[in-house]
Amino acid sequence: MNSRVKFLVVMTSACLVALLLLGAVLGKSTAPDNAYRHLAVFSEVLSRIKSEYVEEPDMKSVTVGALSGLLESIDPFASYLSADQYKEYLKKKDAHQAGVGLILSKKFGYMSVVDAIPGSPADKAGLTTGDIIEAIQGVATRDMPLAYADLLLRGDPGSTVELSVMRVRRPEPQKITLTRAVVTYPPVVTKMLADQTGYIEPGALSPARLSQVAAGLAQLRKQGAVRLILDLRHSAAGPPEDGVALANLFVDNGLLAYVQGQKSPRKDFNAEPSKAVWKLPVAVITNRGTAGGAEVAAAALLDTKRAQLVGERTYGDAAIRRAITMDDGAAIILSVAKYYSPSGKAIQDTGVTPQNVVAEAEPAIEFDEEGEPLKPETPEVKKPLEEDPLLKKALEVLGAAPAVQATLK
Repeated sequence: MNSRVKFLVVMTSACLVALLLLGAVLGKSTAPDNAYRHLAVFSEVLSRIKSEYVEEPDMKSVTVGALSGLLESIDPFASYLSADQYKEYLKKKDAHQAGVGLILSKKFGYMSVVDAIPGSPADKAGLTTGDIIEAIQGVATRDMPLAYADLLLRGDPGSTVELSVMRVRRPEPQKITLTRAVVTYPPVVTKMLADQTGYIEPGALSPARLSQVAAGLAQLRKQGAVRLILDLRHSAAGPPEDGVALANLFVDNGLLAYVQGQKSPRKDFNAEPSKAVWKLPVAVITNRGTAGGAEVAAAALLDTKRAQLVGERTYGDAAIRRAITMDDGAAIILSVAKYYSPSGKAIQDTGVTPQNVVAEAEPAIEFDEEGEPLKPETPEVKKPLEEDPLLKKALEVLGAAPAVQATLK
């Protein structure tokens, strides 16, 4: 399908979405009739494309493209899978295969990097939040279902996958080859900084890692910590409910979050006093790679005024997703309920913006002519405090001594 047809597909999708949204606002009691009227417009546009376009278009591609555009416009994590793709998805979704460590969403029709898991093949190649994956194994990701892209990235350990990438720091397209590996998350980091300041970096969230965080908090308290920095940068893996549990370690009462959808009644998540283990001052660091459960925790600590947030607006991803099967065997994977902050903000829609906005310095990565990183910044190479503006600001808002010098190991 050439670029002109693709443009028509995108415009068709955008018009349909606009019409449906307008119908939702104006329709009220006549909403069903309005919806059918807008769908009739959509059908007419498709008919005009078929009959009037300069050449006979592939209507299957046009329709699939329109569906993908429609889903992306309301949910960047949604997918439309054909019957064959859905069968493959069901067969492989729980298989323990190697991967490259990318967490993806859809943006502008292509795959956008939410985050690269620290230490993963993608991270070592310098991929970061906001990079665009144009193609996987030579297959364009334009209109590719998100769930199917995840399948293409997985395979046997040691096998390779070729990506065409547009990087945030180097926008011209480049081809890179990643070697799949069994991706493991870095261990929870717990340490004492100077001036009686504790530091914890959970990385991914899971029940086991939350137990490690709780143990780390107790350890820091015994070592004399009177304030804490909770570093949630590049924490994009972990379900929203684990974010609620993380927030509960610091909040002993009140609403932490709630979840609600069109067909899902509201469910509140309230703090359990017995699970709160840290009552001293807290600063939370976030960046563009903070997503999912980590965002739920950050929003709870912000809205309950339990912590000062420092850093960048988070990515925006906290929802319950389900596969909904169609009559022809196809399926859509869609958010059916969203997580809300205590103040009522849908985290997936707005992200979480700190009170103290500080931009994170870009990693110093040099690339050769082929787009390969010459000196990738690995998780073992961390900047000293004076070169980490977010950590320095977190110490400042906690009232720690400004002359503190520390290196995160």
